[in-house]
Amino acid sequence: ELPILEAVINIRNRLTALKRDRAEFIKPSDVNALYQAVIKQVTKLNDVRDDNTTYNNRVDTTLADVFSLLSLCYLTLGRTKECPAVYSQLASMRQILSHMEESGVYNESDVPPFYRRLCELRSIVQQDAQSSKHPEAMIKLLERQFNECDVIVRSLQDSVSVLSAELVPIHERLVTIRRQLVALAAKEGSHKAEIKALAEELRKIDSKRVDGKFLGPGGIMPASQALCTSLLEECFDILQQIKAQDESKNVASSLKPIHDRLNELRAELENLVLTHRWTLRETDLYNYSMSLHEIDKMRIDGKFVDTEGNRPPGQYVLLYLLRRCYGLIYRLLSSSEPVSEELIPIANKLSTVKKCLNEVYKFGGPFTAGDLYPYQLALHQIDSMRKDGRFVGVGGNIPEGQGIVMAHLNECHELLEMLKESMDENEDDQYDDDEDESETAVAD
Repeated sequence: ELPILEAVINIRNRLTALKRDRAEFIKPSDVNALYQAVIKQVTKLNDVRDDNTTYNNRVDTTLADVFSLLSLCYLTLGRTKECPAVYSQLASMRQILSHMEESGVYNESDVPPFYRRLCELRSIVQQDAQSSKHPEAMIKLLERQFNECDVIVRSLQDSVSVLSAELVPIHERLVTIRRQLVALAAKEGSHKAEIKALAEELRKIDSKRVDGKFLGPGGIMPASQALCTSLLEECFDILQQIKAQDESKNVASSLKPIHDRLNELRAELENLVLTHRWTLRETDLYNYSMSLHEIDKMRIDGKFVDTEGNRPPGQYVLLYLLRRCYGLIYRLLSSSEPVSEELIPIANKLSTVKKCLNEVYKFGGPFTAGDLYPYQLALHQIDSMRKDGRFVGVGGNIPEGQGIVMAHLNECHELLEMLKESMDENEDDQYDDDEDESETAVAD
């Protein structure tokens, strides 16, 4: 496998160089060439490997990096409905699902959105498989990822399905309280009032137990006591840890560097969620994913340890930040639009113009032709960028997202025409009013 490893490392280096080059747009031809090159190596690898054996060596980890980068390149190009673009979304989903399964902190409403998203992504892969648009090696790779996600989703569904109807409201509230506690612990500053309110609510839930058990109507003991009881005890443990810690933000000094790095990553990702339409290039998410993966690998048996092998307090805060970052990356990948980065500035400009025109139409006149001139000029400038009715990219290629951008452009033109018509009606009404006033003056 050594020649394959060398070839894959070379492909990764070329993809990394492509990702770092912000001076130029990523070209579809460059991405396609690298995609074909890596598929060739995967085909060779499948030929020398046994299908019944599980492998996890340097070739596999390097291939994972390559497919992550390729997938993000496809998203950057706006080719979101193709197999390679699915890879990074599945990888991100698998990380979140694994953490959900590990923590046990989820309820019935948390699982269906992942199931629905898996079905959407699977339909993309099935369509590509039927049309033979992508090679079998790519389809096989994605099917393995789908199977891994399916196993975790079924496990999550099974664990909450055993909850009796009487305990579902209690379980859901405990999940919410736990999330609120760790979120407060991860925030800057003191939050004594909020923590006190949550502590009071936990005591009320605890008071419903009789001899340590939750009882249903008629004193019957519902099934799945362990889920609610362990979650309640965990909430109390987190509450005690928060109270026991001083203003060092509930994290031991030995874990501070990890805490600060995760906090920094979370702040950057939260900012990207707000500004991704203007600032995000999907390939930028690769570095965030790698940083989180490195931090995640530092855990031993699910916990962060210090240099002496101890497990310092503040684990729940670090795990909250880690999972929050994974969630933000998944959100950014899921919200990626099928528009190439070359057309994103045009799409954003049209989106802004459309919002402004809608507001003008909503609040009405009176307004003049001069008021509408800036919008006419902006649309004229965008119209003039087209060649033979299409937006053409660097090198004469036709970027993805033509349909979406044209739909925005047509909507803007329609709104502008509606405003012009309402402006003409206002002028006619004003003319009629002036005529009426003149006739009244003559009669007098």
